[in-house]
Amino acid sequence: MSKKFGGPHSPTHTPDSDLVGVSKFRGRKVYQSNVRVKLLFLAPLPLLFAAFGEIRAGDASGMVTELSAFAILILAAWLLRDGLQAEAAYHDRTVARPPAIPRKIFASVLTGIGVSVAALYGWGQPMLSAVAFGVIAAAAHTFSFGIDPLSKKGMEGVNEFEAERVAKAVDKAETLLSETLKAAKRIGDRTIEGRVENLAASAREMFRAVEEDPRDLSSARKFMGIYLKGARDATIKFVDFYAKTKDDKARTDYVHLLDDLEKSFNTQRKTMLLENRTDLDVEIEVLRDRLKQEGVRVKA
Repeated sequence: MSKKFGGPHSPTHTPDSDLVGVSKFRGRKVYQSNVRVKLLFLAPLPLLFAAFGEIRAGDASGMVTELSAFAILILAAWLLRDGLQAEAAYHDRTVARPPAIPRKIFASVLTGIGVSVAALYGWGQPMLSAVAFGVIAAAAHTFSFGIDPLSKKGMEGVNEFEAERVAKAVDKAETLLSETLKAAKRIGDRTIEGRVENLAASAREMFRAVEEDPRDLSSARKFMGIYLKGARDATIKFVDFYAKTKDDKARTDYVHLLDDLEKSFNTQRKTMLLENRTDLDVEIEVLRDRLKQEGVRVKA
């Protein structure tokens, strides 16, 4: 299947000199597939096959037991996968709250329960042995993957109220970005996906700037809320419309909208950095004057 790509002679191409852009990979860690998590999705499969065997043998209670253990272990693997993603997002942020649901801890507990159920009813082990197997499995799970972050993370010198405001605002903005990226992928157009990823990279640069200086939240709030909500809604409507009509004009208009939004985010980010630099210069001048009053020579 052929795919559309932009180029220097494309009508939708925007010269690099017109943008104050950021790399879409800046600040993002390279994704590494966790083989251990994938194996945890495969490990319970023997229980599923055993349940089919119980059906053929006419043992309804055995079938229910095997399927229950299988479902518990699959749920544990799913929670672990989401918990690891939430933990990665927590560590990438300067200011963050711990995940609302401790998924990794729940995954360890469910792993222990699933193994105990399988050992007690599926393998016919005594109660004490089944519980021991479950405890060992839960402990091994916790040792391998750890537990969820449990404390708030903020910068020194930022009070808890300000850190909480920033964390909530960034959480909402990240949700809007995720929904926008998810909608863009539905269309299967790599150029569109790339433009949306560029917008997301610029937005995240702004998020990091706000986390580093919560005073910037007021000026950035409309970008993190109204603009991103508009981008999400426009993306969803465009994808639905373009999937039916393949209207090139609608595609061009949408790409121009993404360009304008990206420029707006980059311009606002530069403005915030300049304001922070001005504040720094003021602080330096005040310090210089104070040192002069104390009789200390300061090089200009």
